[in-house]
Amino acid sequence: MRNYGLSFISDVDLFNHVKGTVEKYRFAIDLKEFNKNIIDPIKLTFDSKIYQKDFREILESEVLRQLDKSNTNHIGYFHQNIFKYFGNGWRVPDQGFDVVNDAEKIYVEMKNKHNTMNSSSSQKTYIKMQNVLTKNKSAKCFLVEVMAKKSQDIPWAMSLDGDSISNNQIRRVSIDKFYEIVTGKKHSFKDLCQILPTVIGDVVENVTQRNGVNTVLIELENLSPNLLKSLYLMAFKKYQGFEEFKL
Repeated sequence: MRNYGLSFISDVDLFNHVKGTVEKYRFAIDLKEFNKNIIDPIKLTFDSKIYQKDFREILESEVLRQLDKSNTNHIGYFHQNIFKYFGNGWRVPDQGFDVVNDAEKIYVEMKNKHNTMNSSSSQKTYIKMQNVLTKNKSAKCFLVEVMAKKSQDIPWAMSLDGDSISNNQIRRVSIDKFYEIVTGKKHSFKDLCQILPTVIGDVVENVTQRNGVNTVLIELENLSPNLLKSLYLMAFKKYQGFEEFKL
């Protein structure tokens, strides 16, 4: 095992956590998964004509987009679950808040980007944190943002029912500041980022990659040699007139 030199997480825990994240990565997708949320063939038709790309190329791009979306969620797993290895009472509950420290009475909601929550979601999260403070006046609640606009640890100002409110115990914290709170080390997040490419490289060398096959195009061609027609029939097969649909 290589010495990664991080004082706040062991080499074994860091390697295994990165390994767990890598193993979650998706390499393959079938037609059922691809169409889980019903692909919009009209949108893909516009894309094909406007960007002047072959429809097969447009479909391949959509397949990669869906795989990337799943893999982005796995990075969320990486950011959240690493804290269970840091000790000192930090844990990752099965439900409720993303990260908790019962001894310090700290409750954390973690978001990847500063703009991923709409107004309704933000208000719901803020009220959830207010409820914690109602039950425990010495608690602290953090909205931790991995991709914040800047390094910060500030009261989270919120508009609720038209009123602007803030509470010093409900805070908006960038991931680097949160790492400092957890580890006591100012540059701990930077140190993790600096060694991460090495750890990922070590993991990839030691993990058998899943070389699954993307079967979306093959399955669509089995429905009809015309890929675009297959998508239309799949999306609108129960709509009026589509039993006679031609392209």
